[in-house]
Amino acid sequence: MVVKNDPTLMFTNAGMNQFKDYFFGNAKPPQARIADTQKCLRVSGKHNDLEEVGHDTYHHTMFEMLGNWSFGDYFKAEAIDWAWELLTQWYKIPADVLYATVFEGDPAGGVEQDAEALALWRQRLPPSHIIFGNKKDNFWEMGDTGPCGPCTEIHVDLRPDSERRAADGAALVNQGTPTVIEIWNLVFIQFNRKANGSLEPLPAKHVDTGMGFERLCMLLQGKTSNYDTDVFQPIIGRIAELCGQRYGSDPKRDVAMRVVADHLRAVSFSIADGQLPGNVKAGYVIRRILRRAVRYGFTFLGFSEPFLCKLVPVLVQQMGAVFPELAAQQELAEKVIAEEEGAFLRTLEVGIRLLEAEVEKLQQAGKSQIDGHTAFVLYDTYGFPYDLTELMAREKGFTVDQPQFERALEEQKSRSRNAAVVETGDWITVGEASSAQPAHRFVGYDGCEADARLLRYRKVKSRGKELYQLVLDATPFYGESGGQVGDVGYLQCGEERVAIVGTQKENNLTVHLAEQLPGKVAAPLHAVVDADKRTATANNHSATHLMHFALREVLGKHVEQKGSMVSPAGLRFDFSHFQKVTDDELTRVEQLVNKLIRRNSPLVEHRGVPMSEAKKLGAMALFGEKYGDSVRVIQLGSSVELCGGTHVQATGQIGLFKVVSEAAVSAGVRRIEAVTGEGAEKMLYSLQNMVKEVSAFFNNTPNLVAAIKKTIGENAELQRQVDAFMKEHLASLKAELLSRAVDKEGYRLVQLQMNMQPDALRELATQLRSAAPDIVLAAASLYADKPLLALALGDDLVKRGLNASAIVREAAKLMEGSGGGQPFFATAGGKNKDGLNAALQKMLELL
Repeated sequence: MVVKNDPTLMFTNAGMNQFKDYFFGNAKPPQARIADTQKCLRVSGKHNDLEEVGHDTYHHTMFEMLGNWSFGDYFKAEAIDWAWELLTQWYKIPADVLYATVFEGDPAGGVEQDAEALALWRQRLPPSHIIFGNKKDNFWEMGDTGPCGPCTEIHVDLRPDSERRAADGAALVNQGTPTVIEIWNLVFIQFNRKANGSLEPLPAKHVDTGMGFERLCMLLQGKTSNYDTDVFQPIIGRIAELCGQRYGSDPKRDVAMRVVADHLRAVSFSIADGQLPGNVKAGYVIRRILRRAVRYGFTFLGFSEPFLCKLVPVLVQQMGAVFPELAAQQELAEKVIAEEEGAFLRTLEVGIRLLEAEVEKLQQAGKSQIDGHTAFVLYDTYGFPYDLTELMAREKGFTVDQPQFERALEEQKSRSRNAAVVETGDWITVGEASSAQPAHRFVGYDGCEADARLLRYRKVKSRGKELYQLVLDATPFYGESGGQVGDVGYLQCGEERVAIVGTQKENNLTVHLAEQLPGKVAAPLHAVVDADKRTATANNHSATHLMHFALREVLGKHVEQKGSMVSPAGLRFDFSHFQKVTDDELTRVEQLVNKLIRRNSPLVEHRGVPMSEAKKLGAMALFGEKYGDSVRVIQLGSSVELCGGTHVQATGQIGLFKVVSEAAVSAGVRRIEAVTGEGAEKMLYSLQNMVKEVSAFFNNTPNLVAAIKKTIGENAELQRQVDAFMKEHLASLKAELLSRAVDKEGYRLVQLQMNMQPDALRELATQLRSAAPDIVLAAASLYADKPLLALALGDDLVKRGLNASAIVREAAKLMEGSGGGQPFFATAGGKNKDGLNAALQKMLELL
């Protein structure tokens, strides 16, 4: 479900994603006819807005797409015939409940009506069961450009006979009626959409069909909701058991249970496929789905502690046999989900406190509406959902300015869209690959240079910068994939040199990024990779394999790779381990890796071996990676892994390995960052120089550690003496201030203007309050050239309703500051020290 090597997608959102190379002509399919089931994830687009999932009975975030495919083989007649046969003869679905939609044509776009599909359906359905659809519903496109074509959808009417007799089902097709739904979509890919919007016929025509597994279960099990089938009911039953509520007893709780059941599947399968929740890109999508489930559980089902993690065993029991990756990663999924739930529940607590403080402030000001900007800040900065803000506001008699919130949200979305806009031109073909050699072949395992020819190119524009994407017939440039960054270098064309600023993999096609085109695009080229950067990257990649082996030796065989990144600068390695790696363990890992480096084990490489043979060699498949039938095995001493990256010829080339840091990434996942070779040397030099500088402060003593410990001890003793003196001084100051307190109406005022440490001022306030319940301390201090305002109220004044926090917050505005605290004690800092006296006077006036 997690997409690799496709910059246009983060997740598989349709069954055809994995076959894009075949549609584009970049690769040949293993067979001309294929049938499959594909895990998909959708959180946006037609009918798939995340916020709507759970409110109806048949849309989901994660779902299985059943498909059959023809790559230049059968076409419309066979696809329609077989779909009809399967539904009516094998699944025994009555023909009179089926409807078909056919593309009506688009004269403006120069596309005729799909007359062939229409004729084929007329052989099977009466005219009243054939509906014409427009370009939006019945013309499928992969994107703004690329393969496309008309589609025909098969819909089923699930209503009781009495309702079907009373109202024509044709009028309900594609109208959002939950009992008249699409069951199967047959797409006929016969055109290519160019960048200028025009269409050209494809040399080979393809078929792409998709039928939702969950909807098919609903149909065959005689249900009217996907959530009533055995796909979802075991999960919903466990949710009901945990929250003590019955599914079907309350509409809002029912929606919440559907949301939780759906989102559990999406999050669990994503983690099993290698995508952990995070703050950016795909990780953020998963975190957003998970948090929506927690929010519904918190708001409508009464869950105040992690609960999603308790549902994972039910999902694994139900689907683990079909999807073994789910069972293999069960422990990781449970721990990651539990930690994410706990973190978000704590976030909700913070949001509740902030919202309550905002309501209190508005009540004091006599207002009854929370502005939309505040709601947006709660949503955007603290992850506090808008509907929860609205619910809590309503409970306290407040409203929320929803239009203002929606404007702020749309502005943010617009900024994100503009930042992500990529204008892509059409591919311009320059030449064809030699029939004697595979097209677009990678030759970089054997060297950093190669003769090549430009096959095609196109212009792309992103964030105002124009680049050219170049495809060569052969290339030594490694395209970014498998955690390894792409190569840089240049193309030599006679006297001209074209810089390659990056290399990417796009659907297994190696794409070179250049700021300019070669002057003669058809001329022979010589491709040259930056050898120094390639060597440094290879050092780090091979060291990653050695470190993986060492971690399993030192920590245990439970350690599995959960992500990696290797570049010329260093390496980053994420792995499963459920506690912090100790300093001693890190040292042992480091020592073992360097021992393996010194052995100078040669690279043993097995290219294009069957997966079964690779397993016999002891190769370890890596978490989240997708492998074909033929794989590459990298052996470096005792380390044996499946890998497509570039490596050293012998481990001694790495030179030296040094860990930079170790930290947690998420529950059960740790991260180590490290450097090798020249990078490790630089790190050691830096540490050595730092020790020399520190030693100089201690007169280059031979025992630096002892000298530092002695200084820390002496400092602690001096601090103890200062604290004792300060305590004595504050007690004396307290007595003096109490004797000088001015009697006011109902309280005694101590006004203080003295430069004091904030901690000392707080201690003084505490002592004064404990000595006299009717005391007020109003203080202004300029400490370290920063203005500080403080107000302490005795218990008698707090009982009368005075609030130090509200008074200080208002007075601080006169020194361009802000602050807060408790009703009995509050402080504020400011930017303008010249306004400190005015702020003190304002505080006294408000008091």
